[in-house]
Amino acid sequence: MTSDPADLTAADYLDSAREMTAADRPYLAHLLAEEAAQRTTDPATAAGIRATFPGPTTTRKD
Repeated sequence: MTSDPADLTAADYLDSAREMTAADRPYLAHLLAEEAAQRTTDPATAAGIRATFPGPTTTRKD
């Protein structure tokens, strides 16, 4: 793992998004996936990433 965020790839962000999903952190997973989508040059791939990690609802679970 690199210490410089500029060196991270879309795959790095996707891996982290999957980890956050598994940890029940959907908002953070969404943010990481959005960064991955922005680093992807193919619009279809970016759309697929966004569809896989949609924005979480703002309703709080207690």
